[in-house]
Amino acid sequence: MSDPSADMERATVGQVTRRLMPLFCVMYLIAYIDRQNVSYAKLDMVQALGLSEAAYGLGASLFFIGYFLFEAPSNLILARVGARVWFARIMFTWGLVTLALGFTQNPTMFYILRFLLGAAEAGFFPGVLYVLTLWYPQAHRARMVGLFMIASAVANAVGAAIGGVLLDLDGLLGLAGWQWVFLVTGLPAVLLAPYVLWRLPNGPAEAKWLPQAQKAWLAAALSAERGGAIDDHRGAWKAIFDPRVLLLAGLYIGMPLGAYGLSYWLPTIVKSFGVSNTVNGLINIIPWILVGVALWWVPRHAARHGASAWHIAGPTLVAAAALVLSVILPGSALKFAMLCIAAPAIFAAQPVFWSLPPSFLSGPQAAAGIAAINAIGNLGGFIAQNLVPMVRDATGSNLAPMLALAAVLLMTSALIFYAMGRLDRSKAGGR
Repeated sequence: MSDPSADMERATVGQVTRRLMPLFCVMYLIAYIDRQNVSYAKLDMVQALGLSEAAYGLGASLFFIGYFLFEAPSNLILARVGARVWFARIMFTWGLVTLALGFTQNPTMFYILRFLLGAAEAGFFPGVLYVLTLWYPQAHRARMVGLFMIASAVANAVGAAIGGVLLDLDGLLGLAGWQWVFLVTGLPAVLLAPYVLWRLPNGPAEAKWLPQAQKAWLAAALSAERGGAIDDHRGAWKAIFDPRVLLLAGLYIGMPLGAYGLSYWLPTIVKSFGVSNTVNGLINIIPWILVGVALWWVPRHAARHGASAWHIAGPTLVAAAALVLSVILPGSALKFAMLCIAAPAIFAAQPVFWSLPPSFLSGPQAAAGIAAINAIGNLGGFIAQNLVPMVRDATGSNLAPMLALAAVLLMTSALIFYAMGRLDRSKAGGR
């Protein structure tokens, strides 16, 4: 005989997932393509603007400074005005900035627009993580974050497939290939924004497609997890300075550093194998398919067997080892195979990691805390996009930067065990 409570949980979670997650995934797919298109544009844009690898890396990385400065304020505004209006605003503005990047005239304009792109997109990823706490009980969040992040893998695969092709449109309608990269990838965000404004509910109470019984079950389940506490915007900023938030923020830096360092530089490594732009893009689909598989499997394994530090540290250690092997093993095929192992391992650690903040934060405090962790952690992307070309220019090797990324990931994996221990002790002590 089936358990009515379990049946209600399964039906409610399934209904919410079918209605919300496809839209969130499409939004993140577009966001990630707009964030990563700079890695393909770079293959022609460096010469067009007369930049060194390091100077271009600085410009690309300014995205993360804008992102850092506006992340927490953006998420707190979202908590006040709701996801529908704020996500539509975020998408529309980042789409406009991406289109403007297609008409970059000089290095200064490139630097300014990359900063503005970060400011425009700030709040989207942590905003979705916060919104998931309004729709899903804790037991389901890691799987949903993993499902959501699969869009980043699809985005990198799609970006790889179209990035090389768009570069080869060089000269069409008088535009350079790198210009086509920005124009084609920026337009979808502008077009999707009105649909988000029309279709996305701010929370379960506004969802016309959710039956009243399921709304009641979900409200009761989430209230029980919060201990019956009522969301209060007062003092939400204090969550940013919670020692547990700062601990996770410092720990998280290594993950975006490894992820952005690899994804930003991967097209450059593959190009050094002597392939065309189009073939480069097609080859780079492979690691991102594997990323999608890892993001699907690891959170489900954690949900089935109980999340542990190894679900975060294990993939990080595998990534570090694979990056080292990509440098020392002979032959392009073996080197690329190691990079195809490193990419999914780097990303696979993140869904379980993002299930940690909502275990001690809720409501506007969760919005602020998650944004702070993501904002500080994503400074790893700023570091990566400067560190990688700096190591390349210093060594003359396209693969030497992978050793630097491996060292960071190795240190991150060690810190994971320390951080998880601290969090467990704080829960046992009531804080």
